[in-house]
Amino acid sequence: MDKPSAKSCSQCGICCQLFLINLTQKEWLSGKYKTQFKEFGLNNDFNIVQRYGGNLLRQKKDGSCVYLKNNLCSIHQKRPQACREFFCGSKLKKFKGMIKIINRRKLTACLS
Repeated sequence: MDKPSAKSCSQCGICCQLFLINLTQKEWLSGKYKTQFKEFGLNNDFNIVQRYGGNLLRQKKDGSCVYLKNNLCSIHQKRPQACREFFCGSKLKKFKGMIKIINRRKLTACLS
């Protein structure tokens, strides 16, 4: 079996359970994504929306992403830019803390 590349997703779903996803202005304006506060009719000024977290992807009651289904992203091919940039094998400094948290969660799951 081929080893996954450093840029591939292991599809464990842990990142989708732990982190909030900020949509870009273009993504938010597209209306393609379910957001936290869209139903409240927030102002269409993205700076105001962003300031109050209105550009965050909606979460389920358990805190996971609304698009996470059976530990898989149901919109993987059309996922937001923030999701496209992140992968568990990343060597980028900006993801170091997130990857540590995910690896800790994986280890905890294995030990359970």
